[in-house]
Amino acid sequence: MNAGAPSSRDTALAGLAVLARWFLGCVYIFMGLSKALHPVDFLKLVRQYELARSYLLLNTLAAALPWFEIVCGLLLVLGVAVRGTALISILMLVPFSWAVIDRAIKLHVAQSIPFCAVKFDCGCGGGEVYICRKIAENAGLIGLSAWLLFGSNRKFCLAHSLLGPPPRNRRSAPGSGAASN
Repeated sequence: MNAGAPSSRDTALAGLAVLARWFLGCVYIFMGLSKALHPVDFLKLVRQYELARSYLLLNTLAAALPWFEIVCGLLLVLGVAVRGTALISILMLVPFSWAVIDRAIKLHVAQSIPFCAVKFDCGCGGGEVYICRKIAENAGLIGLSAWLLFGSNRKFCLAHSLLGPPPRNRRSAPGSGAASN
């Protein structure tokens, strides 16, 4: 077998990474658009989390976050700065997931219902959801983001990294002084 030719496993993983990137990007575009098209409703949902008392901060968050999600989604779909966007995705999803879990615990205690029976509109754009389903969805999105962050697939990417490609481990041609591409 040719050492330079990708195996069928590598090809399948590359295809899955592209699908994961496109899926995650489309999720962000959908979530961002649903919030951007209904900014007042989104602001009301953000206020329910009681993250900050400052109306300026809440209004800024509610106005900027949807467009930030749309841009992240477009970057993932186009394959631009995939690793950086995947990192930002994780940095958005982890605190948001924690806030959702915290709110669900408060509702669970206040209403004396089973934790997985807690249902509310978390502000993601999909309406009311059961908390256990939302936690599983977020865990999946975090997992996809981590895979994209630590993966090296560049298939169908316009610019995988804005800092340029990482150095390759191939030997340079004799006398060329540079690694081959």
